[in-house]
Amino acid sequence: MPKPPGESQPPSNPGLRRLILSKQAYDLRLNNKAREAGFRGWHERGYLPHYDVPNVTQLVTINLADSFPVKRRAEWEEFLCLSDKSEVRRQLEAWLDRGLGDCWLRQPQIAEAVETELLSAHHADYELRAWIIMPNHCHFIVDVWDTPLSRLIKKWKGRTATVANRLIGRSGQFWQADYWDTLIQGEKHLLQAVRYVENNPTKANLIRDPKEWRWGSARRKDKYNRLAE
Repeated sequence: MPKPPGESQPPSNPGLRRLILSKQAYDLRLNNKAREAGFRGWHERGYLPHYDVPNVTQLVTINLADSFPVKRRAEWEEFLCLSDKSEVRRQLEAWLDRGLGDCWLRQPQIAEAVETELLSAHHADYELRAWIIMPNHCHFIVDVWDTPLSRLIKKWKGRTATVANRLIGRSGQFWQADYWDTLIQGEKHLLQAVRYVENNPTKANLIRDPKEWRWGSARRKDKYNRLAE
């Protein structure tokens, strides 16, 4: 979620905190072994609810730091207050598809670096089901195993930000501080999520066929719609 400039600490969000506490009370997946491994279960950092447990599949979105311009805050801030969190996500993703900001991920070298980092531990530390590198954000669906999602994202962001800033010749924040995650619940939900991720450039009117998009999982699939090894 966008953060006002100059804010060093997450804001106080009592409503979000109440939501997290209610979910924690019924969470049976976060046992002592998972806690010892660094998983946090339901938690928040003042902006968005996060769910971090082992052996689940998550749809994750990360976006560039300037994809929600401060000068246009009045436009995007109003839908952050919607009570329906699913609608909040839909509105935010529609905003991202407008391609605002410098869109550093349009640069082939940077998009390739981000995709390479995502794939670096694929099959080893986690399993990617689908991914897409858009001009100012990324979506990916990942099977989380023994490493907390928050740690995976921190590593991905840190390494790609260093490479990207070096390629651009800049310094400073590259990615937005927070991220969105949605727990995938069942095969039908997974198929819908994969379809959404891979069709994102088509939905944003960047291409007609998802397989034409260079930095995504659709082009790596065989005729049976299976990801190539």
